[in-house]
Amino acid sequence: MIINSQKRSFGRGAKVSLFTLGTMRATESIEKMYSIIKNAYYVGINHIETAPSYGDAESLIGNSIKKLAIEENIKEKNWVITSKVLPKGDFDFLKNNFKKSLKNLNRKKINNLAIHGLNLKQHLDWVLAGEGKKFISWILEKELVDQVGFSSHGSYSLIKDAINCEVFTFCSLHLHYLDQSKIALAEEAIKKGMGVLAISPADKGGRLYSPSDILIEASKPFHPLELAYRFLLAKGITTLSLGATNKKDFEFAHKLRNSFEKLTKLEKSALNKIEEVSNERLNSTKCEQCRSCLPCPNEVPIPEILRLRNISIGYGQLEFSKERYNLIGKAGHWWEEKNSSFCEECNECVPRCPTKLDIPNLLKETHNLLIENPTKRLWG
Repeated sequence: MIINSQKRSFGRGAKVSLFTLGTMRATESIEKMYSIIKNAYYVGINHIETAPSYGDAESLIGNSIKKLAIEENIKEKNWVITSKVLPKGDFDFLKNNFKKSLKNLNRKKINNLAIHGLNLKQHLDWVLAGEGKKFISWILEKELVDQVGFSSHGSYSLIKDAINCEVFTFCSLHLHYLDQSKIALAEEAIKKGMGVLAISPADKGGRLYSPSDILIEASKPFHPLELAYRFLLAKGITTLSLGATNKKDFEFAHKLRNSFEKLTKLEKSALNKIEEVSNERLNSTKCEQCRSCLPCPNEVPIPEILRLRNISIGYGQLEFSKERYNLIGKAGHWWEEKNSSFCEECNECVPRCPTKLDIPNLLKETHNLLIENPTKRLWG
């Protein structure tokens, strides 16, 4: 049975469903990938996101789509594919790897290609004046892709530069209800006619598939994840990535497949309730994420650390916050490099804060709350 679902324009490429199937978690076997893609189709998803760095994902997708065409009569042309390349290597390296992607996906061309992990200034320079520029020109000239975009875990200013560089027509960003710091960038991209994909709003957005009792109670009569999805869709975000591992993971994708309208009064009321509860729990210590505290002389990512404090205390998502905090310094340019222990209490940030938060003390508290090894406590 064909499921009708809302499709949105995605830059200059083919229209995509409101949810995108992320395939990084379905690479165990051809049976697993086939099942996940089949389930995605029957809840109205037509957009698949993958990458060569996802192990055997591309070949598993190619074989699964071919098998679905035979066994379920789901035409291969129904699928919109987005794959990625890392911002490194010379032209020949990139060209050869891209040809492997085409072969693995059983395609003569790919709908969308993203520069994956445009996280540093040198990555953007590689695109604008290096081997990346040469590669992008080649794939577009040969019509091997419909459009080129980027994904980024980088700074606000870097993403803004990438959006405005006139090379890309879509982007994948961390856009989450519990972290709205990049929403303004997404809105800017949309105004330019770019497609915008929200990266992992369920998992990286706060592990909302496993909400705290605080969130569950405040969100009633909705599930917190459903509200988070609706928040993003109502903002006009083109599509939301969904890293499904089983059929149950598609529940909200199916329910919200045509959900592009503005927030209802009931949804707004539930979102307001969540914020009221969070504000009450944080009292006068909530970081408003204005970023006025920056730059820090010691390059401590103050807003990101205090955001994790907001999420752990205000929303009760402690395990998620611990996971993210303990990744600091362990994920290269994909995540922050310095945690609260690099704060030297110079207090330069304090007078810049509009609400005059005691930032050094809050950084201490956050470190002691979230650090995985309690014996490594900060400041005694």
